[in-house]
Amino acid sequence: MDERARAARLAVLAKIKEYEKNGQFDRDVEDDPPTLPIKPGQVDYAHRKLSTRIQTWFANRVAHAHFEGLIRKKQLVIRAVHGIEHLRSLDCGVVLTCNHFHPFDNYAVFKAVESELPKKELYKIIREGNYTNFPGLYGYFFRHCNTLPLSANFRVLGELSDGVATLLARGEKILIYPEQGMWWNYKKPRPCKEGAYRFAAKSMVPVVPLFITMEDSDRLDDAGFPIQAYTVHILPPIIPDPRLSLRENCAAMKQKNEELWKETYEAVYGIPLSYQ
Repeated sequence: MDERARAARLAVLAKIKEYEKNGQFDRDVEDDPPTLPIKPGQVDYAHRKLSTRIQTWFANRVAHAHFEGLIRKKQLVIRAVHGIEHLRSLDCGVVLTCNHFHPFDNYAVFKAVESELPKKELYKIIREGNYTNFPGLYGYFFRHCNTLPLSANFRVLGELSDGVATLLARGEKILIYPEQGMWWNYKKPRPCKEGAYRFAAKSMVPVVPLFITMEDSDRLDDAGFPIQAYTVHILPPIIPDPRLSLRENCAAMKQKNEELWKETYEAVYGIPLSYQ
């Protein structure tokens, strides 16, 4: 067991406990590298350039080999997928939402919906700093594996919005974590931000919520904690209402997403959702 890794995880769990108690559900708990800002024109959000498509193809092959290796070693355990019919019934661009609790959960989402991705590509909206300043192999994946980084720069945010609209019009599936930050191994759903539903409502495409539940596997990670076995629940699509305004659609879709997550949490774990 790596004592430094264990101490770091215990510190994260302490932060989660404190932030839940204070209702600060969107605060980051990880010690991520500082964010370097993205400049206008730096990201090919719509993947129009040949160089972008080549880099993405190669990076996805590397990522696939890496994560399939983790699955074989049982460092990533996907126990079951329920509800794929909810996605299979849609022949259009889709915004996927999911709870965010582990660096590997996006690959669990990819495996769950892979059969419904014609080009075997899942786009992901990610943190700006993960794109610009994350080191090593995972930094490479963050930059090249169909990632769409957020930005605090207003012009870059406009480029992201245009790119998302283009991708959704092409029929792509885009994964967004509406809770915002990653809370390690946190089982409860957290309140959602409106961004995912704004993208969907502007393009008039469905939101398909996913909620991943967890249980201890029989293996431990490097920090001595049980590796979690995931069950991916693909929930009924939420369709924007053309009679509603953009703001009204955002609010209604967000509320429905939170209700579906809550229902799934309570049904699977057998307890009412409550926070400290």
